[in-house]
Amino acid sequence: MIRWRDGRVRDLGRSWPGAVELVVELASGEGECRALAYPALVGDPQPGDRVLLNTTALALGLGTGGYAFVIALPDRLPPDPKGPGHLVKARYTPMQATVLGADEQDSEHHALLRDADGIAGMPVVTADLHSALPAVVAGALTERPTARVVYVMLDGGALPLWFSRTVAQLRAAGLLAGSVTVGQAFGGDVEAVTVHTGLLAARHVLAADIAVVAQGPGNLGTGTPWGFSGVAVGEAVNAAAVLQGRPVGALRVSQADPRPRHRGVSHHSVTAYGRVALARADVVVPLLDGEFGARVRAEAAVLGERHTLVEVEVDGLFAALEAVPVRLSTMGRGLAEDPAAFLAAAAAGRYAARMLG
Repeated sequence: MIRWRDGRVRDLGRSWPGAVELVVELASGEGECRALAYPALVGDPQPGDRVLLNTTALALGLGTGGYAFVIALPDRLPPDPKGPGHLVKARYTPMQATVLGADEQDSEHHALLRDADGIAGMPVVTADLHSALPAVVAGALTERPTARVVYVMLDGGALPLWFSRTVAQLRAAGLLAGSVTVGQAFGGDVEAVTVHTGLLAARHVLAADIAVVAQGPGNLGTGTPWGFSGVAVGEAVNAAAVLQGRPVGALRVSQADPRPRHRGVSHHSVTAYGRVALARADVVVPLLDGEFGARVRAEAAVLGERHTLVEVEVDGLFAALEAVPVRLSTMGRGLAEDPAAFLAAAAAGRYAARMLG
């Protein structure tokens, strides 16, 4: 199940909060490979260090996860962790990690989250792909530049938030006010046990005006209606509604995906919002031009039986997306190749910001 390799660090590459790239010479004689280390888990790798690697994703040629991952620096182990925190994430795996959860008894926020029962009508934008995050943020801030937008990361994709350069760049640019990692995901500014306490923490700990809920980078899909990690956004709609928030559904739209099931409105959006989400949401239908725009509106109409469909214009959003200091990419396609994908997400962010009044 795991392809193990032994190697030695030749060079350090790019780094961002929580992660560092390496070039590793493999002891097997297979040459060198690109690897990623999370210093909080394994320590700080240096040139010359011996590393144990998991090369499974690299061997599979996965786009998002195309790294070897450092499992250990066996000759220079990091010090034992110190301080409070007893939430275990990535539980019962060899890399399980203990973090301080905002909702646990040792946290300064425990009493606040114990007594909190809702999120006071906060708009909660749900999206099934991590690539929607910067577009939602851009749309929201175009409409309300002072809004505090907080990302709540589900555990359907990457578990460490540190893997996301998008989050690191949005934070560095001051466009994202913070992040919360929930379920088995970890590495956010705030840790929480469930999407429910994650939303409560976003509102009451990080003072969010708008929350964006999506899985981390990467996803798991099988080409079947139910076998996709992103259908969890339907459950996020339910959680937001239970907590007296205002769920805003971002549609997954594409005009360039080679797979027919994802052209127009993706079948995953139809499943997540039409079958999984039991609570009512405002599903944003972007007013795209021409024949393709008409197709999107027609395909979204089926969701009107369960949700409120809200048509939102996309004027000015393409320029806002071009200005985002993050590389926009969904399934390997950028803004120029598949503008509808990002405009749909940005329209959801625009609508959420308008809900603030």
